[in-house]
Amino acid sequence: MNRKLRVGGTPLLGGLMLVLLLTGCEPPLPATDQQGFRGTGMLEVDNPRRQEAKLAAIVIPDPLPQVPASGTRSGDIYQNVQVLGDLDVAEFTRFMTAITQWVAPEQGCTYCHAGADFAEDDVYTKVVSRRMIQMTQQINAAWSAHVGDTGVTCFTCHQGQNVPSEMWAMSPEPGRSAGLTASSAGQNMPATNAALSSLPADPFSPYLLGNTNIRVHTMQALPDGTPLPGTKQAEETYALMMHISDALGVNCTYCHNSQHFASWEGNSPKRVTAWHGIRMVRSLNNEYLEPLGSALPENRLGPLGDAPKVNCTTCHRGLNKPLGGANLLQYHPELASASLATESGSASNMPPN
Repeated sequence: MNRKLRVGGTPLLGGLMLVLLLTGCEPPLPATDQQGFRGTGMLEVDNPRRQEAKLAAIVIPDPLPQVPASGTRSGDIYQNVQVLGDLDVAEFTRFMTAITQWVAPEQGCTYCHAGADFAEDDVYTKVVSRRMIQMTQQINAAWSAHVGDTGVTCFTCHQGQNVPSEMWAMSPEPGRSAGLTASSAGQNMPATNAALSSLPADPFSPYLLGNTNIRVHTMQALPDGTPLPGTKQAEETYALMMHISDALGVNCTYCHNSQHFASWEGNSPKRVTAWHGIRMVRSLNNEYLEPLGSALPENRLGPLGDAPKVNCTTCHRGLNKPLGGANLLQYHPELASASLATESGSASNMPPN
């Protein structure tokens, strides 16, 4: 009898150990928060452990100490100051130090400035950085409906890197073997742009560069001659939504009413914020980033020769609030309002809007 217990107990013990092992490997269940009426399935899903890991990977530099005003405009001291020429020269120097920390902590001033003459525009990075300062000001001045009072600074996207790690450019269609399946119509290949789904690999060109309506189906009962959304447009819309969900680390009900995704009734206010965000990104790509293609060297262009552009991941990087909601703009109010070219320099050599 003892022998039978030993034989029978071995699989039982092994099974228990397997259960314990698998339980230890399972990630903790995500937290959920009910956003609508009970029973509607409007649960916002959050994974605190993943969010904490992403936040821990961000090293935000300490703000530079405030400096007493000198009473002199930077445009009166330095030549060719086309942006921030009205800023006090002491604060201007402080800002230049901060932007070096944010964008080029290893190269320092020479990343944008050539030799001893800082007024020269010989280095393309200076032309680009000037335009990026204006873009940052425009975001904070004109797109508060998306960025709120927190706003953005250069560090929001760059995080100590010369070029933000999350940018996009036009790419050739995913390759396939020859024959009937040689063309995939830009889909049915796992694409990071669409959160590794088999949806279209480029959800950015139609919506974050072009102004295609984001639609899955028509909003009218009978056709009136207006072109209706087709299957391809629906799939591109789903690909964009997958990108946004992945970029913010949220699920669909973070913005949408799960009973009717297309309807604006019963939505979270975050959907309005996202609506403005999509149009903000589209504006930045068309007015600031795409025109910079003529100023960039070939090695900085995309595979098809266009300039790198932004999407939702550029700022968010898996967090529903960039940098976890850290407000660096409060230390640099010079980025809070848009400025034009000053009398100390002409904007004639700047890329067109």
